[in-house]
Amino acid sequence: MVKSDVEILNQLGIHARPASKLVKIASTGSSLVTLIKDGERVNAKSILGVMLLQAEQGSTVTIEVVGEDETDVLAKIVELINAKFGED
Repeated sequence: MVKSDVEILNQLGIHARPASKLVKIASTGSSLVTLIKDGERVNAKSILGVMLLQAEQGSTVTIEVVGEDETDVLAKIVELINAKFGED
Protein backbone atom coordinates (compact mmCIF):
# COMPACT_ATOMS: atom_id res chain seq x y z
CA MET A 1 0.00 0.00 0.00
CA VAL A 2 1.13 3.52 -0.82
CA LYS A 3 -0.53 6.69 0.37
CA SER A 4 -0.18 10.43 0.21
CA ASP A 5 -1.83 13.46 1.79
CA VAL A 6 -2.61 16.22 -0.70
CA GLU A 7 -4.21 19.63 -0.39
CA ILE A 8 -7.01 20.52 -2.78
CA LEU A 9 -5.74 23.62 -4.57
CA ASN A 10 -8.31 24.47 -7.22
CA GLN A 11 -10.78 27.21 -6.36
CA LEU A 12 -13.98 25.15 -6.61
CA GLY A 13 -12.67 22.00 -4.94
CA ILE A 14 -13.64 18.54 -6.19
CA HIS A 15 -16.89 19.21 -8.03
CA ALA A 16 -18.25 17.13 -10.95
CA ARG A 17 -15.55 17.78 -13.56
CA PRO A 18 -12.53 17.19 -11.26
CA ALA A 19 -14.26 14.16 -9.74
CA SER A 20 -14.72 12.72 -13.22
CA LYS A 21 -11.03 13.19 -14.03
CA LEU A 22 -9.97 11.60 -10.74
CA VAL A 23 -12.29 8.62 -11.19
CA LYS A 24 -10.99 8.11 -14.73
CA ILE A 25 -7.40 7.83 -13.47
CA ALA A 26 -8.37 5.63 -10.51
CA SER A 27 -10.27 3.30 -12.84
CA THR A 28 -7.44 2.83 -15.34
CA GLY A 29 -5.52 0.47 -13.10
CA SER A 30 -6.34 -2.68 -11.22
CA SER A 31 -5.49 -1.21 -7.82
CA LEU A 32 -7.98 -0.37 -5.10
CA VAL A 33 -7.98 3.42 -4.66
CA THR A 34 -9.47 5.01 -1.56
CA LEU A 35 -9.89 8.71 -0.73
CA ILE A 36 -10.13 9.79 2.89
CA LYS A 37 -11.27 13.18 4.19
CA ASP A 38 -12.14 13.90 7.80
CA GLY A 39 -12.26 10.17 8.57
CA GLU A 40 -14.70 9.39 5.74
CA ARG A 41 -13.43 6.77 3.27
CA VAL A 42 -14.74 6.42 -0.29
CA ASN A 43 -13.88 4.32 -3.31
CA ALA A 44 -12.11 6.65 -5.77
CA LYS A 45 -13.60 4.68 -8.68
CA SER A 46 -17.07 5.97 -7.70
CA ILE A 47 -17.87 9.48 -8.93
CA LEU A 48 -20.71 9.77 -6.43
CA GLY A 49 -18.43 8.75 -3.57
CA VAL A 50 -15.74 11.23 -4.61
CA MET A 51 -18.25 14.07 -4.85
CA LEU A 52 -19.81 13.18 -1.49
CA LEU A 53 -16.48 13.91 0.21
CA GLN A 54 -17.18 17.59 -0.41
CA ALA A 55 -13.45 18.32 -0.67
CA GLU A 56 -13.28 22.09 -0.94
CA GLN A 57 -10.24 24.26 -1.68
CA GLY A 58 -7.75 24.06 1.17
CA SER A 59 -8.96 20.71 2.50
CA THR A 60 -6.58 17.77 2.81
CA VAL A 61 -7.38 14.41 1.24
CA THR A 62 -5.48 11.19 1.87
CA ILE A 63 -5.12 8.88 -1.12
CA GLU A 64 -4.49 5.18 -0.42
CA VAL A 65 -3.70 2.81 -3.27
CA VAL A 66 -3.28 -0.96 -2.99
CA GLY A 67 -2.37 -3.19 -5.93
CA GLU A 68 0.12 -4.03 -8.63
CA ASP A 69 0.16 -0.55 -10.19
CA GLU A 70 -0.23 1.37 -6.92
CA THR A 71 2.80 3.64 -7.31
CA ASP A 72 1.87 4.72 -10.83
CA VAL A 73 -1.80 5.34 -9.99
CA LEU A 74 -0.92 7.33 -6.86
CA ALA A 75 1.57 9.49 -8.79
CA LYS A 76 -1.00 10.27 -11.50
CA ILE A 77 -3.69 11.26 -9.00
CA VAL A 78 -1.31 13.45 -6.99
CA GLU A 79 -0.15 15.10 -10.21
CA LEU A 80 -3.78 15.77 -11.23
CA ILE A 81 -4.61 17.36 -7.87
CA ASN A 82 -1.42 19.44 -7.78
CA ALA A 83 -2.19 20.67 -11.31
CA LYS A 84 -5.53 21.96 -9.95
CA PHE A 85 -7.36 19.48 -12.20
CA GLY A 86 -6.36 21.67 -15.16
CA GLU A 87 -8.81 24.37 -14.07
CA ASP A 88 -6.61 27.35 -13.19
